[in-house]
Amino acid sequence: QVQVAESGGGSVEAGGSLNLSCVVSGYSHGPGSMAWFRQIPNKEREGVAAVDSDGTAAYADFVKGRFTVFRDIPKKTLFLQMNHLKPDDTAVYYCAADPGLYRPELVHRLYDYWGQGVQVTVSS
Repeated sequence: QVQVAESGGGSVEAGGSLNLSCVVSGYSHGPGSMAWFRQIPNKEREGVAAVDSDGTAAYADFVKGRFTVFRDIPKKTLFLQMNHLKPDDTAVYYCAADPGLYRPELVHRLYDYWGQGVQVTVSS
């Protein structure tokens, strides 16, 4: 059984930094792609950053230059460094993984495996 577990998050003032990490277990397939999504109440889940098995990353425009995504493939771990955080970044952040993807996709319906999410709160 595949399990996806996020850690990190928390509360920070605007301009601050937070780091998220995610570990996938029970994953016998190839590395595929992994990604971070976020969601606020009554809004659709949106892609934040993704990375494929070659290390190629993709970012949503609203985080470019502020967030960095990278992964440790042997350890099946995904990271997200979030700098210069804004109140608009407040959301529940989810980690997603899928062994069948070969590009850093930011479309949530393409991913089969999801974590429970961690809260990120940025105060002004």
